[in-house]
Amino acid sequence: MTPLAQIESLLFVSGDEGMTVADLATVTGLLRPAILANLERLAEKYTADENSALELMVNDTTYRLVTKAALSPVIQRYFESPLSTALSPAALEVLAIIAYRQPITRIEVDEIRGVQSTSTVQKLVLRRLIEPAGRLNEPGRPKIYRTTDYFLDYFGLKQLQDLPPLPAAATPAEANGDEGDLFLQAFNQQLNSGDDKTWNDSKKS
Repeated sequence: MTPLAQIESLLFVSGDEGMTVADLATVTGLLRPAILANLERLAEKYTADENSALELMVNDTTYRLVTKAALSPVIQRYFESPLSTALSPAALEVLAIIAYRQPITRIEVDEIRGVQSTSTVQKLVLRRLIEPAGRLNEPGRPKIYRTTDYFLDYFGLKQLQDLPPLPAAATPAEANGDEGDLFLQAFNQQLNSGDDKTWNDSKKS
Protein backbone atom coordinates (compact mmCIF):
# COMPACT_ATOMS: atom_id res chain seq x y z
CA MET A 1 0.00 0.00 0.00
CA THR A 2 1.44 3.36 -1.02
CA PRO A 3 2.03 6.18 1.50
CA LEU A 4 -0.63 8.23 -0.29
CA ALA A 5 -3.20 5.46 0.10
CA GLN A 6 -2.31 5.03 3.77
CA ILE A 7 -2.76 8.72 4.48
CA GLU A 8 -6.01 8.89 2.51
CA SER A 9 -7.45 5.89 4.36
CA LEU A 10 -6.53 7.33 7.75
CA LEU A 11 -8.10 10.68 6.94
CA PHE A 12 -11.23 8.88 5.75
CA VAL A 13 -11.71 6.81 8.91
CA SER A 14 -10.88 9.75 11.20
CA GLY A 15 -13.94 11.57 9.85
CA ASP A 16 -14.70 15.03 11.19
CA GLU A 17 -12.04 14.69 13.90
CA GLY A 18 -9.31 14.64 11.27
CA MET A 19 -5.62 13.98 11.94
CA THR A 20 -2.53 16.10 12.44
CA VAL A 21 0.78 15.52 10.68
CA ALA A 22 2.11 14.19 13.98
CA ASP A 23 -0.80 11.72 14.21
CA LEU A 24 -0.20 10.54 10.65
CA ALA A 25 3.51 10.14 11.32
CA THR A 26 2.84 8.04 14.42
CA VAL A 27 0.50 5.65 12.62
CA THR A 28 2.32 5.35 9.27
CA GLY A 29 5.92 5.65 10.43
CA LEU A 30 6.57 8.17 7.66
CA LEU A 31 8.68 11.27 8.24
CA ARG A 32 7.03 14.69 8.36
CA PRO A 33 8.38 15.88 4.95
CA ALA A 34 7.00 12.75 3.28
CA ILE A 35 3.61 13.21 4.91
CA LEU A 36 3.42 16.87 3.88
CA ALA A 37 4.39 15.98 0.31
CA ASN A 38 1.70 13.30 0.12
CA LEU A 39 -0.90 15.61 1.62
CA GLU A 40 -0.11 18.11 -1.13
CA ARG A 41 -0.42 15.36 -3.76
CA LEU A 42 -3.74 14.30 -2.26
CA ALA A 43 -5.09 17.86 -2.37
CA GLU A 44 -3.99 18.23 -5.99
CA LYS A 45 -5.59 14.91 -6.92
CA TYR A 46 -8.98 15.98 -5.58
CA THR A 47 -8.76 19.43 -7.17
CA ALA A 48 -7.85 18.03 -10.58
CA ASP A 49 -10.56 15.35 -10.60
CA GLU A 50 -13.93 17.00 -11.24
CA ASN A 51 -15.62 13.65 -10.64
CA SER A 52 -14.24 13.43 -7.11
CA ALA A 53 -16.61 14.63 -4.39
CA LEU A 54 -13.81 15.19 -1.91
CA GLU A 55 -11.31 17.85 -1.06
CA LEU A 56 -8.62 18.14 1.59
CA MET A 57 -9.18 20.78 4.26
CA VAL A 58 -6.67 21.92 6.86
CA ASN A 59 -7.70 23.78 9.99
CA ASP A 60 -4.80 24.87 12.16
CA THR A 61 -2.72 21.66 12.13
CA THR A 62 -5.55 19.18 11.54
CA TYR A 63 -6.29 17.72 8.11
CA ARG A 64 -9.75 16.42 7.15
CA LEU A 65 -11.45 14.97 4.11
CA VAL A 66 -14.61 16.93 3.33
CA THR A 67 -17.10 17.06 0.48
CA LYS A 68 -16.71 19.88 -2.02
CA ALA A 69 -18.79 22.98 -1.34
CA ALA A 70 -20.64 22.65 -4.65
CA LEU A 71 -22.24 19.44 -3.35
CA SER A 72 -23.74 21.04 -0.25
CA PRO A 73 -27.33 21.10 -1.62
CA VAL A 74 -27.45 17.36 -2.27
CA ILE A 75 -25.66 16.59 1.01
CA GLN A 76 -28.19 18.72 2.87
CA ARG A 77 -31.07 16.84 1.25
CA TYR A 78 -29.47 13.56 2.29
CA PHE A 79 -29.27 14.55 5.93
CA GLU A 80 -32.71 16.14 6.05
CA SER A 81 -34.63 13.42 4.22
CA PRO A 82 -34.63 10.83 7.05
CA LEU A 83 -36.07 13.24 9.62
CA SER A 84 -39.64 12.12 9.04
CA THR A 85 -38.88 8.41 8.81
CA ALA A 86 -38.25 5.72 11.39
CA LEU A 87 -34.75 5.06 12.64
CA SER A 88 -32.79 2.61 10.52
CA PRO A 89 -31.16 -0.47 12.08
CA ALA A 90 -27.76 1.22 11.70
CA ALA A 91 -29.02 4.36 13.46
CA LEU A 92 -30.51 2.29 16.27
CA GLU A 93 -27.23 0.42 16.68
CA VAL A 94 -25.18 3.63 16.89
CA LEU A 95 -27.73 5.15 19.26
CA ALA A 96 -27.60 2.02 21.39
CA ILE A 97 -23.84 2.15 21.72
CA ILE A 98 -23.88 5.84 22.62
CA ALA A 99 -26.70 5.33 25.13
CA TYR A 100 -24.90 2.56 27.01
CA ARG A 101 -21.33 3.83 26.67
CA GLN A 102 -21.75 7.62 26.86
CA PRO A 103 -19.88 9.84 26.76
CA ILE A 104 -18.16 8.28 23.76
CA THR A 105 -16.34 9.43 20.65
CA ARG A 106 -17.41 8.63 17.11
CA ILE A 107 -14.16 6.73 16.59
CA GLU A 108 -14.95 4.51 19.60
CA VAL A 109 -18.38 3.85 18.07
CA ASP A 110 -16.65 2.86 14.82
CA GLU A 111 -14.37 0.47 16.68
CA ILE A 112 -17.33 -1.25 18.33
CA ARG A 113 -19.33 -1.54 15.10
CA GLY A 114 -16.40 -2.25 12.78
CA VAL A 115 -17.68 0.26 10.21
CA GLN A 116 -17.72 4.02 9.68
CA SER A 117 -20.45 5.85 11.60
CA THR A 118 -19.84 9.49 10.65
CA SER A 119 -23.03 10.07 8.65
CA THR A 120 -25.17 8.12 11.11
CA VAL A 121 -23.87 10.17 14.04
CA GLN A 122 -24.61 13.36 12.12
CA LYS A 123 -28.15 12.18 11.39
CA LEU A 124 -28.74 11.40 15.06
CA VAL A 125 -27.49 14.88 15.98
CA LEU A 126 -29.92 16.38 13.45
CA ARG A 127 -32.73 14.34 14.95
CA ARG A 128 -31.78 15.72 18.40
CA LEU A 129 -31.31 12.21 19.81
CA ILE A 130 -27.64 12.81 20.61
CA GLU A 131 -25.49 15.89 21.09
CA PRO A 132 -21.81 16.81 21.41
CA ALA A 133 -20.67 16.89 25.02
CA GLY A 134 -17.23 18.45 24.65
CA ARG A 135 -13.94 17.13 23.33
CA LEU A 136 -11.33 14.74 24.65
CA ASN A 137 -8.02 16.26 25.66
CA GLU A 138 -5.96 14.13 23.30
CA PRO A 139 -4.53 14.45 19.78
CA GLY A 140 -7.18 15.61 17.34
CA ARG A 141 -9.48 16.73 20.17
CA PRO A 142 -12.25 14.30 19.12
CA LYS A 143 -15.82 15.18 20.01
CA ILE A 144 -17.63 13.08 22.58
CA TYR A 145 -21.35 12.40 22.32
CA ARG A 146 -24.20 11.74 24.73
CA THR A 147 -27.93 11.21 24.45
CA THR A 148 -30.35 14.11 24.88
CA ASP A 149 -33.51 14.72 26.88
CA TYR A 150 -35.39 14.23 23.62
CA PHE A 151 -33.86 10.74 23.42
CA LEU A 152 -35.59 9.93 26.72
CA ASP A 153 -38.90 11.30 25.41
CA TYR A 154 -38.56 9.46 22.11
CA PHE A 155 -38.16 6.09 23.85
CA GLY A 156 -40.59 6.83 26.68
CA LEU A 157 -37.93 6.90 29.39
CA LYS A 158 -37.83 9.17 32.45
CA GLN A 159 -34.09 8.78 33.03
CA LEU A 160 -31.13 6.88 31.62
CA GLN A 161 -31.35 4.42 34.49
CA ASP A 162 -34.65 3.26 32.96
CA LEU A 163 -32.83 1.86 29.92
CA PRO A 164 -33.63 -1.83 29.53
CA PRO A 165 -30.93 -4.01 31.07
CA LEU A 166 -28.48 -5.54 28.64
CA PRO A 167 -29.25 -9.24 28.20
CA ALA A 168 -26.37 -11.65 28.75
CA ALA A 169 -24.14 -8.90 30.18
CA ALA A 170 -24.28 -7.15 33.52
CA THR A 171 -22.31 -4.09 32.42
CA PRO A 172 -21.42 -2.43 29.10
CA ALA A 173 -17.78 -3.46 29.60
CA GLU A 174 -18.85 -7.11 29.60
CA ALA A 175 -20.76 -6.76 26.35
CA ASN A 176 -17.53 -7.11 24.33
CA GLY A 177 -18.59 -4.79 21.55
CA ASP A 178 -22.12 -6.16 21.16
CA GLU A 179 -23.89 -3.20 22.75
CA GLY A 180 -25.84 -2.41 19.57
CA ASP A 181 -27.36 -5.88 19.27
CA LEU A 182 -27.93 -6.10 23.01
CA PHE A 183 -29.73 -2.74 23.02
CA LEU A 184 -32.06 -3.91 20.26
CA GLN A 185 -32.66 -7.19 22.07
CA ALA A 186 -33.54 -5.27 25.23
CA PHE A 187 -36.08 -3.12 23.41
CA ASN A 188 -37.52 -6.17 21.68
CA GLN A 189 -38.10 -7.62 25.14
CA GLN A 190 -39.80 -4.40 26.15
CA LEU A 191 -41.99 -4.49 23.04
CA ASN A 192 -43.09 -8.03 23.91
CA SER A 193 -43.67 -7.28 27.58
CA GLY A 194 -47.08 -5.66 27.11
CA ASP A 195 -45.87 -2.38 28.59
CA ASP A 196 -44.93 -0.92 25.25
CA LYS A 197 -47.54 1.76 24.57
CA THR A 198 -45.13 4.65 25.04
CA TRP A 199 -42.52 2.94 22.89
CA ASN A 200 -44.98 2.30 20.05
CA ASP A 201 -46.30 5.86 20.24
CA SER A 202 -42.79 7.30 20.18
CA LYS A 203 -41.84 5.23 17.13
CA LYS A 204 -44.68 6.83 15.20
CA SER A 205 -43.59 10.39 16.05
